[in-house]
Amino acid sequence: MAPSKSSKRIGELLINANLITPDQLKHALAEQKTYPARLGSTLVRLGHLKDYELTDFLSLQFGVPAINLHELSISDKVTELISSELANKHHILPINRIGSTLIIATSDPTDLSALDDIKFITGYDIETTVASEKAIKEAIDRYYDSSSMLDDIISDFDDSELEVVQGEDEGDASNLRQEVEDAPVIRLVNKIIIDSIKRGASDIHVEPFEKFFRVRYRIDGVLYEIMKPPLRLKNAITSRIKIMSELDIAERRLPQDGRIKMKLSKGKSMDMRVSVLPTLFGEKIVMRLLDQSNLQLDMTKLGLEPEALELVDDAIRQPYGLILVTGPTGSGKTTTLYSALSELNKISENIMTAEDPVEFNLEGVNQVQVRENIGLTFAAALRSFLRQDPDIILVGEMRDLETAEISIKASLTGHLVLSTLHTNDAPSSVTRMINMGVEPFLIVSSVNIIIAQRLARKVCLKCSTREEIPVSTLIESGMDPETAENTTCLIGKGCDNCNHTGYRGRIALYEVMTFGDEVKAAILDGANSMELKNIALKNGMKSLRQSGLSKLIEGITSFQEVLRVTARD
Repeated sequence: MAPSKSSKRIGELLINANLITPDQLKHALAEQKTYPARLGSTLVRLGHLKDYELTDFLSLQFGVPAINLHELSISDKVTELISSELANKHHILPINRIGSTLIIATSDPTDLSALDDIKFITGYDIETTVASEKAIKEAIDRYYDSSSMLDDIISDFDDSELEVVQGEDEGDASNLRQEVEDAPVIRLVNKIIIDSIKRGASDIHVEPFEKFFRVRYRIDGVLYEIMKPPLRLKNAITSRIKIMSELDIAERRLPQDGRIKMKLSKGKSMDMRVSVLPTLFGEKIVMRLLDQSNLQLDMTKLGLEPEALELVDDAIRQPYGLILVTGPTGSGKTTTLYSALSELNKISENIMTAEDPVEFNLEGVNQVQVRENIGLTFAAALRSFLRQDPDIILVGEMRDLETAEISIKASLTGHLVLSTLHTNDAPSSVTRMINMGVEPFLIVSSVNIIIAQRLARKVCLKCSTREEIPVSTLIESGMDPETAENTTCLIGKGCDNCNHTGYRGRIALYEVMTFGDEVKAAILDGANSMELKNIALKNGMKSLRQSGLSKLIEGITSFQEVLRVTARD
C-alpha cells in the first residue's frame, strides 16, 4: 500500500512546524511501503516524533480539540452506535452523542472518507476530536471485546526464542483444551513471558475482573499494567499457563502451585514459579521469574555500607550462632542469604537448606523443598538435618515456635544457622521471637546478628537530573543539617533505557543490629522494640532510613524512593 496524498500533506506540515526533518519524512514514507500504517503512527514508532507532539500538532493545525481518553467514561449506548469492526477499520472511537450529532475521537482528522463512511452507516452528523492512535487503540480494546487486539499483540512476535521444557500436555478438559491449543493463544502467552524477561520483570500478574482482563509486570518492585487481552480469552490464557505449569486445568475452585522450566535463545534458561488463586471473576495467576544468571551473590555488591559489611562478614564467619535476615516479602532476603552461603560454600563445609520454595539451585549445597502437605515441615527437615552431620543450616523462615526452638538449639550446639523473619526492622525481630514463645535468655545466647533490609529503586543513569528538595524537608526526613545543605538530590526524567519510569535496577538498604552487652541486658530486662532500637542506634547501628539517606547522598536513589520504602526513625 503506497503512502496516501493525505500522509504526504501531513508530512509536509510537520516539516513546516519543525517537528520532523525531510529525511525523517522520507524514512517514514519508505517504511510505510513495507509496513503499511498511518504516517503519524509510523513516525512515532520510528522515534522521529512523540505521541503527544503529534496529537497537539493535529489539534492546532486542523482546529480540532484534543481529548484525553483515559479520563473519559463512555456509555455503552454510545459505543453501540459503531461496531468494533468499523472502529478498528478507521481507528476511531465514539465518545458522546448530543441530539443528532455523534462526537468521535480520531487520530487522523484529515481522513474524510472515514468520516463519510461513519456518517453514512450511523445516520448522525459527525463532530471530531483528536487523540493519539495508541490511546484510541487502547480505548477500543477497553470498550470492545476486540479479537483484532490479539493479532496486534502477537504480530511482531517470534516464539522460536522460547521452548517449554516441561508440562506440555496435562489436564483433561477437552473443549477448553481445543481452545487453549489455538496458535494465537499459545503465541500470546509466549509473548507475555518473553516480554517480561526483556523488561527485567520479577513477577507477572494475570488478573481477571468483571469487565476486563489485564496483565501487569513487577519491575524494580513496582507493578505496571502492560496489556489488556480480550476478556473472552480469559479461560484459554489461564488454562494455557496451567498446562505449562503441569497443573489441573479442570480444577478452578482451589489454589494450585506449579513451576515452568524454559529454554530461551542463546542457551539461556529460566524457571518460573506459578501460583494460581481462584478469585471472584476467575483465577488470578502470579508467575515469579527466577533467573539464575541475574542472581547477585557478591556480598560486596548488595548495598551494605563498609561498616555494616564488616559486621555481617564477621558474623557469618563465626563457627556457630544464629543469623536472622528480616523484611517483608520481596525485600531481597533470599539474595542476602544465598550471598552469605556463597561466601561459606567450601568443600570442607556441609551446607543444608530447608526452603519453601527452593528458588535457585546452589551448586554444592544440599537443598530441601519443604512440603507441609506430606508432613515435611521446616521443623521436620531441621530434625533430619541434625542427623546429617551439618556445619551450616539455612532455614527458609521461622514460622512457629517448634522451628525457632530447633534452630536455636542447633545454633547453640556448634552449627551456624541462617534464617528469616517477617518484621519491620531488626529490633522488632526480638519481640517477634518472644511473642512466638522463645525465652529471652535463648535469644541472647544464640543470635549473632539481625539484618533488616528493603529494596530501593536506583535512579536511571541515562536520564537522571537534579531535583530541588528543600533543606528543611531533608532535615525533617532525618538528615543532619550540615549534610542537608550540601546534598544534591537526583531524579530520573524517564527514557527508553528505564521504560520511562526514571528508575533502573534496585539497591538494598540495610539495618544491621549486633548483640552487644547493653542490647543483651535490655532483652533480658524485657525491653520493647522501640527501646531496643534506641539502644542499638546509640551504639552505632544505622537505621533503614539512614541507610536510604546515604544512598540518596551518593546519588544512587531518589528522595521519593527513600520515603517510599523506609519509615521515619
